Order: sequence, then C-alpha cells, then structure tokens
Amino acid sequence: MFGPREIVVVLIVLVIVVMVFGPKRIKSLGSELGNAIKGFRQAVRDKDAETAGANVAQRDDADAASAQPEADPAGQAGPSR
Repeated sequence: MFGPREIVVVLIVLVIVVMVFGPKRIKSLGSELGNAIKGFRQAVRDKDAETAGANVAQRDDADAASAQPEADPAGQAGPSR
C-alpha cells in the first residue's frame, strides 16, 4: 500500500503537524474527533430506527386499509336500477 516515498511524506507531514499544534493539542483534537464520530454514528442509528419505525407504521396502515371493505362511492350497498 505505502512505498518508501509515501512513508517519508507521511512522517514529514506528522512532524509538521506536531510542530504547529503541539502534542497536547493533537491529543485533544483526537478525542474531539472521536466524540464527533460517536455522535455521527449515534445520529445515523437513531435515523435508521426512526425510518424503520415509519416504514412499519406505513405497512400497518396499508394492512388496515386493505382489510376494510371498500365503500360504494354513491353510498348505496348494491346496484341500483
């Protein structure tokens, strides 16, 4: 995946990042990023559960509607002559 050049480039970038931010700030950035990822995953799970619940409710409504006999639009039970 990484060749010798890519490893050197990654190490140089890491050294520059440590010099700019410092080790303490990098640690806090890492934990903040971890918390953000946890929050994102939780939001996705909540949205999936909400969507699944809505789909179940729609199916229940459709089942209930199909179980009811259809009413005559004119309000009459049988054919009129």
